[in-house]
Amino acid sequence: MPPALKALLAQVAGWLAAFVLAKGGALPTGIWPLVAVQAAAATGAAVALKSAPWWRWIHLGFAPLAAGALLLQIAPGWYLGAFVVFALIYWSSFRTQVPLFLSNPTTADAVAALLPRDHPIRLLDLGSGTGSLLRPLARQRPDCRCEGIESAPAPYALSRLLARHQPNIYLARGDFWQISWTNYDVIYAFLSPVPMPEVWRKARAELGPDALLISNSFPVEGVEPDSVIEVADRRHTRLYCYRPADPSR
Repeated sequence: MPPALKALLAQVAGWLAAFVLAKGGALPTGIWPLVAVQAAAATGAAVALKSAPWWRWIHLGFAPLAAGALLLQIAPGWYLGAFVVFALIYWSSFRTQVPLFLSNPTTADAVAALLPRDHPIRLLDLGSGTGSLLRPLARQRPDCRCEGIESAPAPYALSRLLARHQPNIYLARGDFWQISWTNYDVIYAFLSPVPMPEVWRKARAELGPDALLISNSFPVEGVEPDSVIEVADRRHTRLYCYRPADPSR
């Protein structure tokens, strides 16, 4: 079931539960008992529907925040503005279940250390965001072609602006599922657990014999990585490294 449909069903279930209890006189008067029951029931429905963990927190906070905003009598234009801003930043995250994650410079150093030193390579960052990985990586390896593809308009526009003086960075706006990975030596992914099985299948089908798949924080379930790099940053990042075309797999 699509994540957006699960979210809609969970919210409907929450309001139905609140309505039934209120109608039966089981709730005290006032808006907050109704909101509390709705939030709890919607969260429980999300758990039952096996929604991703972050959806549960969204359901838990949605009704209380909406009720609080109504009591504050915020002008409708602010809601529209906030919607536009979030849409430009997160774009299709509700469908892909991939939020905006930014790689830090320490992680870029660790990725640079994984690249071969004796020849230039071509690297693709899947969902490159603001280019936070590509910029330090391109500075360390000016001989390499560092590419990124991002679907969300705001991060893509910012990445283009910040990388405008780095000639070995190439950025595109689009869907990384729709392009071929055949000619890349390294694929870097900082996504979420949800798309990793499909990333693995596409990498297995399209990458060359010596190509490397690097996944930040999210391993491919059921597949043993060739190596795991512990990054010395505050979030204790792990880089899971795979050789998808290895015939022994």
